[in-house]
Amino acid sequence: MPTSTEARTATLPATRGDLRNIAIVAHVDHGKTTLVDAMLRQSGAFSERAEPVDRVLDSGDLEREKGITILAKNTAVRRQTPDGVVTINVVDTPGHADFGGEVERGLSMVDGVVLLVDASEGPLPQTRFVLRKTLAAGLPVVLVVNKVDRPDARIAEVVEETHDLLLDLATEVGADDSVLDLPVVYASARAGRASLTQPADGELPDSENLDPLFDVLLQHVPGPTADQDAPLQALVTNLDSSTFLGRIALCRIHAGRLRKGQTVAWCRADADGNTVVERVRISELLVTEALERVPAEEASAGELVAIAGIPDITIGDTLADPENPTPLPRITVDEPAISMTIGVNNSPLAGRGGGTKLTARLVKNRLDAELVGNVSVRVLPTDRPDAWEVQGRGELALAILVETMRREGFELTVGKPQVVTRMIDGKLHEPFEKLTVDVPEEHLGAVTQLLANRKGRMETMSGHGTGRIRLEFSVPSRGLIGFRTEFLTETRGTGIAHHVFDGYQPWVGELRTRHNGSLVADRAGSVTSYAMLQLADRGMFFVEPGADVYEGMVVGENPRAEDLDVNVCREKKLTNMRSSTGDELERLARPRTLSLEEALEFCAGDECVEVAPNVVRVRKVVLEAANRKREQARAKARDRGQG
Repeated sequence: MPTSTEARTATLPATRGDLRNIAIVAHVDHGKTTLVDAMLRQSGAFSERAEPVDRVLDSGDLEREKGITILAKNTAVRRQTPDGVVTINVVDTPGHADFGGEVERGLSMVDGVVLLVDASEGPLPQTRFVLRKTLAAGLPVVLVVNKVDRPDARIAEVVEETHDLLLDLATEVGADDSVLDLPVVYASARAGRASLTQPADGELPDSENLDPLFDVLLQHVPGPTADQDAPLQALVTNLDSSTFLGRIALCRIHAGRLRKGQTVAWCRADADGNTVVERVRISELLVTEALERVPAEEASAGELVAIAGIPDITIGDTLADPENPTPLPRITVDEPAISMTIGVNNSPLAGRGGGTKLTARLVKNRLDAELVGNVSVRVLPTDRPDAWEVQGRGELALAILVETMRREGFELTVGKPQVVTRMIDGKLHEPFEKLTVDVPEEHLGAVTQLLANRKGRMETMSGHGTGRIRLEFSVPSRGLIGFRTEFLTETRGTGIAHHVFDGYQPWVGELRTRHNGSLVADRAGSVTSYAMLQLADRGMFFVEPGADVYEGMVVGENPRAEDLDVNVCREKKLTNMRSSTGDELERLARPRTLSLEEALEFCAGDECVEVAPNVVRVRKVVLEAANRKREQARAKARDRGQG
């Protein structure tokens, strides 16, 4: 008969020694995806004759163009140890706070975290964001100081700054001081080298490969603790699709076993938030090997797998034992802070921008599809049947959604980004951001003045003796809409700025973030070079000769604060009289071409952006000049009445 100790030990779930689930988190551009490349290369995932590909996990076109990770992705590397082969599942997460929902999903899949910090820049706002989430989840941390071979590396100071940040966040989330006992690895991801010995600033680690990093991961990150013989529980953490299999759900198996062809209980939430249980069959089971998913017959607790056969499955659903369907807690993410209105393109040039998807039904179906795989986005109705309010974490996340839809053939009208406010204790509150800027010393005054106008409050200022100064501000999220373009102009392109959500604070009053007006076309037609020459002193143009315009379209920027209606279609009158001087050649200034993000930043409160596959235009919400003046008069009358 077993003793009580033996019986208690028998009921404890076992820890799997053959498996590690790890997420790599960091501030944007600190080298996460490059480190994953090196880990894959040294684990033999690429054949000897294969051409090396940088940032292999950044597979999306937008990810490669912008140089950032947008979607969390996982891969698997295998490591030979004296006790056998260990599979290391690696989840590469975004570094930009606007995609924080992807980070939170990634953390729900793993048992430990690699925190990557640049050896020169040190911890930045997004580093704080991802580290706070990690400590709140109670996950062990391995600190990797990357890019130690940078000429301006300051390794010891960065390690100390990271320890200070850890201590600060441990107090904030209620973790104990043991989080400071974390191993530190010094690495150069691009060179594929890591060491436990601190190199001199600007020099490569003394090891020739990443073996020290792999060893630390196996020692410090525990294997998943799970009962393989318990009733099945698997949480859906991500979605994908396949031409042959349809919708694919990525799952973390928390308990039990999952087999191909098995009948399971699908626990999902209905429209009212109630749990609905339905029996379904798993038609295909896939596991990840390096960069590919391969079929498998069975997987057990602790593993990350992909399943097919459930067309309507969504993130947060649970696959459970049909005899004992117990759902796991659904994935929760932070509330959205920025919103914008997205609707069909209703401009006079609608349908002429290369788009094939123009109707409200198609736009609504696409936004509903985004809700399925994007846990940090919300779609709310408006008072118009052809427009919807879309809420997200930040301006970049929403701009990425609009850009993706544009490339899919949609023509849209997109409103100026607004903040999502809330009432707290009967008072109006708005979201605030913690902004960190790194600028040369000569631009300190200009940047301080720029942020003071946007109600920014400086909290810290520090320098490292390199001629650059780092400033930290607390600033309303409203103040950062349209900030980046002005900031880069003031710093001559030498400034670096990053921000992260920092909670809600009382409304600070009206902000005036744009000091220039718009040049607005006063009629429809084609732009002429003659008209642009006559108006050259009025400001900078966004259009070029031959472009089609319509009344109410913004064709340029007025250096003065007011809007100006201009005729850019005016033609030169012909005459049979010969000029004494002849026609002189005059050169037009090159027009400024606005990208989608620049157009959204430029928008004033009464403007919106027309988005189509071939064009991005800024326009007035009310196109007719007479109607705009009437609306402005009504608004002034209302303001006087309230005053």
